[in-house]
Amino acid sequence: MNTYGYAAYSCDTSLAPFRFKRRALRREDVAMEVLYCGVCHSDLHTARNDWKWSVYPVVPGHEIIGRVTAVGEAVSAFKVGELVAVGCMVDSCLQCRYCTAGEEQMCVEKSVGTYNGVDRITGERTMGGYAKTMVVREEFCLHLPPSLDVTRAAPLLCAGITTYSPLRAWNVGAGTRLAVVGLGGLGHMAVKLGVAMGAHVTVISRSPDKEADALALGAHRVLVSGDVAAMEGAADAFDVILDTVPVAHSMDPYLPLLKADGTLVLVGQIGPMPGFSSLPVLGWRRRISGSHIGGIRETQEMLDFCAQHNVLPDVEMIRMDQINEAFERMERADVRYRFVIDMATLTDEQAPAAAQVQEPARALHVR
Repeated sequence: MNTYGYAAYSCDTSLAPFRFKRRALRREDVAMEVLYCGVCHSDLHTARNDWKWSVYPVVPGHEIIGRVTAVGEAVSAFKVGELVAVGCMVDSCLQCRYCTAGEEQMCVEKSVGTYNGVDRITGERTMGGYAKTMVVREEFCLHLPPSLDVTRAAPLLCAGITTYSPLRAWNVGAGTRLAVVGLGGLGHMAVKLGVAMGAHVTVISRSPDKEADALALGAHRVLVSGDVAAMEGAADAFDVILDTVPVAHSMDPYLPLLKADGTLVLVGQIGPMPGFSSLPVLGWRRRISGSHIGGIRETQEMLDFCAQHNVLPDVEMIRMDQINEAFERMERADVRYRFVIDMATLTDEQAPAAAQVQEPARALHVR
């Protein structure tokens, strides 16, 4: 299936138009026209090869809203014309203890990323949602609740589930004292979801400049990490701290803020972190944990929860040809709080005449 989108051709060049082939529809596949695609910090990291595992060319995008255009003969849960969503995974083994428990992101055989992953059947590299079309296995396609604003829902597929999953895992609800470190794409979703769950939400920020924004999002208070007296006064105050900072940073300022048996959950930085003092952890039985997106069942639960509570990200709509500017602005934290690409602005004329299709990578496991 011929299609087109925008790809990173190397770590040091701008994204540019790109023609490629989607796989032919398998029995269990859903094909869709991509309507909207969120812009995630992971897209930028992958385009720049910050994690040292990118294979070029790569089409980013794993926050996808689409409309079904065709289904394979074995598909029963979706029909042509339906609005659907796709997140960070497009396949897994579906048989290991994690997959059968609805935690496909932890698949023993390794889940297949929506982009820069390896197709389990053909060994080809997966290409993401910065494209006109998408093909995904039925089990990894999600129903979009009709009450969700289709123009704003895309970031829920990564930023939403990345923050929802740890909040559910650590039983955040009425009476929970929740702190959110950082107020970017992840942080602003954590605030909205925490408030909707009934928690008392505090945003921890390096400066008071974010206070008005945090309160407007529903936070109950702002704690300035640079205010020594305020931080000391907040000791032993929180049940859960969700750390959404996307770069390496010290956890030492935040650990003393946890109550005994409290948990700090890392969801932002992927990679090395500085060492930390074990004293505030050992002395009060505090925990440091981590969380990475969520399974398909929980992602559908999150979409339904957001529809029920009218939780949506704050977004700025852009054209496809503005993606490189959006990347530059995202590096400067110049977005409140998530870019979404209107894929109707991606036209065939933008793509080069000659098809450029990547050679297949090695196959992993064949079902």
